[in-house]
Amino acid sequence: MPLSDAAIRRVKATEKQQKLSDGGGLFLLVHPNGSRYWRWKYRVNGKEKLLGMGIYPEVSLAKAREAREDARRLLASGVDPSEHRKAATASRTVADGESFEVITREWLAGRPWVPAYGKKVIAWFEKDVFPYIGARRARDLKASDFLQVARRMEAREAFESAHRVMQNCGQVMRYAVATDRAERNPVADLRGALVPAPEKNHAAIVDPVQLGGLLRALHAYHGTPVVQAALKLAPMVFVRPGELRQAEWAEVDLDAAVWSIPAARMKMRQAHIVPLARQAVEVLRELQPITGHGQYVFAGGRTDKRPMSEVAVLAALRVMGFDKDTVTGHGFRATARTLLDEVLGYRPDIIEHQLAHAVKDPNGRAYNRTTHLVERTRMMQQWADYLDRLRVGDVVPLRPDQAA
Repeated sequence: MPLSDAAIRRVKATEKQQKLSDGGGLFLLVHPNGSRYWRWKYRVNGKEKLLGMGIYPEVSLAKAREAREDARRLLASGVDPSEHRKAATASRTVADGESFEVITREWLAGRPWVPAYGKKVIAWFEKDVFPYIGARRARDLKASDFLQVARRMEAREAFESAHRVMQNCGQVMRYAVATDRAERNPVADLRGALVPAPEKNHAAIVDPVQLGGLLRALHAYHGTPVVQAALKLAPMVFVRPGELRQAEWAEVDLDAAVWSIPAARMKMRQAHIVPLARQAVEVLRELQPITGHGQYVFAGGRTDKRPMSEVAVLAALRVMGFDKDTVTGHGFRATARTLLDEVLGYRPDIIEHQLAHAVKDPNGRAYNRTTHLVERTRMMQQWADYLDRLRVGDVVPLRPDQAA
């Protein structure tokens, strides 16, 4: 039964310690000397822990309940309230600019990431790192401190995220070293210590016969003209789904058959050129009377002020009966990478350039966006021709020297 202030006031101290439960793990501990302490009992990874909530009557019953709910919210988000309190206490003793959290936020501010990915990284730090080591001086952190952070993530089977968080922590520590706020990067000592992340690839069709069936389904889809166009273009241009749906007419030159994606919208923050095959230009010319008056090539259904939904292509694939283990919007990239190499015989570096992956010359310098553009243009036309042949059931491959 929940406590009341009247019930608490009626309790007299005895020779033995008394425990008055309020429910939800909160209880009042009455000592023989009459002092009364609020405590909250909870469990983390199967281990029982206690968190002090203050002294009664300085902390009233209502305040203790508020503190319990705050702690429960932290626990629900994956943060141990005890560790969170330790970090908050320690933060008051660390000089400004020396804590791992301050250095991390400074480092994050300079990352050239697309906004969506930047938010994801910040969320990782705020949930899994800052509550435990954020308030400590970067120069005082050891490999074991970072390993404990990773182990907490592994306990909930977030193995891939643990690897990515540790990679980011290592970059923060290198930044701390470069700015004279740490002597070395201890994260480097974790090599081989983390649970291996399971391999996870985007579902993709790489069998030519199956791909032909998918292409026939895409061309037969009876949805809106915008989604129809996106479905036809996605396999031809094999850009990332976000890059496709946010395409703007100002970036497309149909006469020159080129789509120039600005650096701000690319994952690696480098401008990218997509040569448009004849078939891709035809799809865009058919769509232009419908959305060409607005900003976005694939305008949203309710307003042309925003691009179509990020799940529009995926939802269409599901409606056509293709499940998540068969094909995804991102999987068209894997399809192109595999078949351009294994069937059409194009050099891997040419393919990687067109995938907008980081490709460097022998001296370690990144190539610019126009590198191998003539060859990439030829490849994109031959790829579109090959897709057309698959769609009508002709699976005999062409050679690279048989360009259209």
